[in-house]
Amino acid sequence: MPPAERKVLQSLTNHWAGLTVFLDQPDVPLDHNTAERAQRGPVVGRKNYYGSGAEWSGRLAAMLFRLFQTLSLANLNPHAWLTAYLTACAEAGGEVPADAERDLPWNLSDEQKRAWSQDREPHPTDTS
Repeated sequence: MPPAERKVLQSLTNHWAGLTVFLDQPDVPLDHNTAERAQRGPVVGRKNYYGSGAEWSGRLAAMLFRLFQTLSLANLNPHAWLTAYLTACAEAGGEVPADAERDLPWNLSDEQKRAWSQDREPHPTDTS
């Protein structure tokens, strides 16, 4: 048997229990598409960051990915939340608003949560 085929069959033998775990445990999904979809934005976006070569750009991207994931976990529409937050910054003369902590997902009022929810229909002029 050629070495490449032997390697594949050996790997299959070594990992068979993990590859078939969903047969005995129906709560284990057949695939990991949910996890892959969660990583799609950063993975696709990274091609856009190749040209910059700036360390600050990578740190900014990582911070924004964390922010967007936090908003998503709180069931908030990132576009709606960012629009509200950046509007507050503009109203504060281009500075962080003095009461910025009120806009953190865990400090939002029920009204804000409803207004910025992912479950709402997008604004008609939203082109994102």
